[in-house]
Amino acid sequence: MAGRRRGHAAEHESEERWLLTYADMITLLMALFMVLFSISSVNISKYQTLQEALKAAFSGSVLPGGSSVQQTGNSPQSSQAPATTSEPEAIVPSTPSIGINSGKLNATQKAALAAQTEQSDLKEVQRLVEQYARAHGLENIVHTQLNANGLQIEILSDKILFDSGEANLQSASYPLLTDIAHLLGVVPRNPIVIEGYTDNQPQRSAAIPSNWYLSTDRANAVLQFMLTRGVNPQRLSAEGFASLDPVASNATAAGRALNRRVVIGITRTNASQSLSVVEQVAVPGVK
Repeated sequence: MAGRRRGHAAEHESEERWLLTYADMITLLMALFMVLFSISSVNISKYQTLQEALKAAFSGSVLPGGSSVQQTGNSPQSSQAPATTSEPEAIVPSTPSIGINSGKLNATQKAALAAQTEQSDLKEVQRLVEQYARAHGLENIVHTQLNANGLQIEILSDKILFDSGEANLQSASYPLLTDIAHLLGVVPRNPIVIEGYTDNQPQRSAAIPSNWYLSTDRANAVLQFMLTRGVNPQRLSAEGFASLDPVASNATAAGRALNRRVVIGITRTNASQSLSVVEQVAVPGVK
């Protein structure tokens, strides 16, 4: 009798062992769901802070996306430059981008920060243009000037841009103008004004009857080349000033050579007084 009772108890115990396994599985599943729920809960304030930090980090001098625009026009010089539809490569400035949460700045501080960033980018373009000129022996042909209006890149027309009395770009100018087109990507939102200038020697050809035509056609030739290198056409404009704004005396051949020039101007998007604001306003996180 005793043996039968022990056997019956053992049999009853073995039939209920699955409850232990089931309880363990339920416990593990509950723990799993709790972990998943804790992971799925997002701290909204921390997420917004991260979003603003990433936006500030990636809002520096980066070339904008989008497809490039190519316009060849009907001018004779437009067929000279090899066409390309690729966007200029991004040239990252050596100066670090300033990562500031702009939402915490007032209007004056935002203007100061924008002016400081723009000034830094224009200085970087100036440095890279001068570096290219030195590397290729063009110091006497390419000059730069940074002022309250923006950055002016001056290129003397003789020997590299145009033949005397002509408005067709020489192939020798392609590498220089291509490099400048790429550098314009450092300041992707600034307007570009291309200005043509001549000396006071009269033009008498049928194709170019005056210096007004010559200066304007030369500025347009450089503009057309910039278009073939993917520069946004909405940023570009061309002007001709003939001999009205000489930088040297037209009484000598050397002075007239200095007056025959094309100026690629990068216009500031911030008011000129913003430069003084940068010095007066302390922007948090900016030294």
